[in-house]
Amino acid sequence: MSRLSQSTLKFFGISSQFHELPLRYRTAVSQAPLVVVVALICAVAAWQLPEVFQRREFVAGLVTLAVVTAVCIALPWNRLWYPSYWIIPLLDFVAIAQLQHGSAGILNGLSLLHVFPVFWMSWSRVSPPAARYLSFFCPLLSVWHPFILGTSGPVSGADLSAPLLVPLVSLGVAITVSVLREDIRSQRETLENKDRLLEAALAESKRQSQQLDGVLNAINVGVLLVDEDGVPRHMNRRQRMLQERALPPDAVNPHERDLFLYTGDRTTPVPFEQRPVARALRGSDFSDVQLWLGPPGSQIAMNVSGAVLRNEGGSFNGAVIVFSDVTAMVSALAAKDDFVASVSHELRTPLTSIMGYLDLALDEAEETGLQGSIPGSLRVALRNSERLLRLVSDLLTAASGTVQLESRPMCLAEIIRTSLRTAETRAREAGVDLVNDAPAELPMFADPHRIAQVLDNLLSNAVKYSPDGGTVTVSAWRDGDRAVFRVADTGMGMSAEDVDDVFEKFFRTGTVRQAGIPGVGLGMAISRDIAEAHGGSIRVESTLGRGTSFTVELPAGVPAGV
Repeated sequence: MSRLSQSTLKFFGISSQFHELPLRYRTAVSQAPLVVVVALICAVAAWQLPEVFQRREFVAGLVTLAVVTAVCIALPWNRLWYPSYWIIPLLDFVAIAQLQHGSAGILNGLSLLHVFPVFWMSWSRVSPPAARYLSFFCPLLSVWHPFILGTSGPVSGADLSAPLLVPLVSLGVAITVSVLREDIRSQRETLENKDRLLEAALAESKRQSQQLDGVLNAINVGVLLVDEDGVPRHMNRRQRMLQERALPPDAVNPHERDLFLYTGDRTTPVPFEQRPVARALRGSDFSDVQLWLGPPGSQIAMNVSGAVLRNEGGSFNGAVIVFSDVTAMVSALAAKDDFVASVSHELRTPLTSIMGYLDLALDEAEETGLQGSIPGSLRVALRNSERLLRLVSDLLTAASGTVQLESRPMCLAEIIRTSLRTAETRAREAGVDLVNDAPAELPMFADPHRIAQVLDNLLSNAVKYSPDGGTVTVSAWRDGDRAVFRVADTGMGMSAEDVDDVFEKFFRTGTVRQAGIPGVGLGMAISRDIAEAHGGSIRVESTLGRGTSFTVELPAGVPAGV
């Protein structure tokens, strides 16, 4: 909408946009500027030049303008043929011609009034070419008005060319207004298209936001989104419930430091810098952080993870924090550990007694020279009792989650020789050759019973997972300040996926389960814990169908060469 239209609408107290008005109102508003200007001219003329009202043609122009304005207001233009309202600016040219020539010699410059109907036609959307033609010829007829009516006497070429400035200026105004209107129309269409795209994008964004809210509210974990200042920007229904549970009852404008968050002992508050939002604001991701939420006596276990958000430039842009209720899982794990520990302790006592009596029976059988199947049966019973005792010990170690060490000077080579002698009977039954590739002496400082436990686990697995025979080689050496030993077999091997999970508790490969090889999957997990408790490590290399090797590196604890 042009400034002239805006000013006119404001003058009449109309707040709507011009293009939103009915056609009848638009024609009245377009006519108003000419009427207002002529009224002001008449007021000035009545004060200073009253004689102009003695001119019949001037008065006729006023009458014509008044009639045209009345018709402009009275007719229902929206019911008529659309371009018919152009009759109003065309009649305005007649009124202006009468006013101009009726006031000749008294009022000068009334020819400028042609700008109003020219502007009106040029701004309209009916026909820009027709508006330009009329904007030239109508003012031309207006300034030639005396010559056409024959009231000015003889007419020369100079008389006709002198007033051509007015129609030429009117034509220039018409062209300028048409170009401006076309440019404004194009800009308006562009803005309208952008508005439509923005509205569509906003609608799609709202739809996706509603879908996301629905998804987040449907899951049973708390989700919190914070901005770069740590201010919460969004949380799902579950997170609001968790936050209400963690808030003190008298909290006003609560902060994260006010929440009931406790460490694993359920009594020590989590330090502020270790709380989830504070950790996220430091710009680093974290996962599987366990804490207890809620006031003492009404706490739930939470597993908390956080992911940092960054903008296109890589700068910190907030974080997403997820709270998972793991109370049931923690309780189940505690109950499982208590059960395993209790059952394992209860099994150790009768097993120790059974093994003691079997040893006595074997000793007596040897002393008396007992023949037949009884001594062999006693050995099988003793071997299975020892296997069952090892299983109980493994369960106890897995349940406790910690490895107690009693380190002292020891010889790794001697431990290897002892473990190989222990495994000879099983290896012979399985058709497996045992090879000792360790040096005669390899001193170190460690827990000999735990190191023997690792070697027994590795040798037992190597023999057990070589069902078709093969070779198991135990090698050992010094590598700087570390003692290294390796158990390698030529058995069934493992796939790459199984290698990644081999140290997990209770893990057994699919091939082993299909082959029906006995075991519970604790040996490798316990071996890893023992190696790490010594400050060392254990690694595995395996190829399916070609064998496996486990390498254990431990701090020697004694200088090289000793």
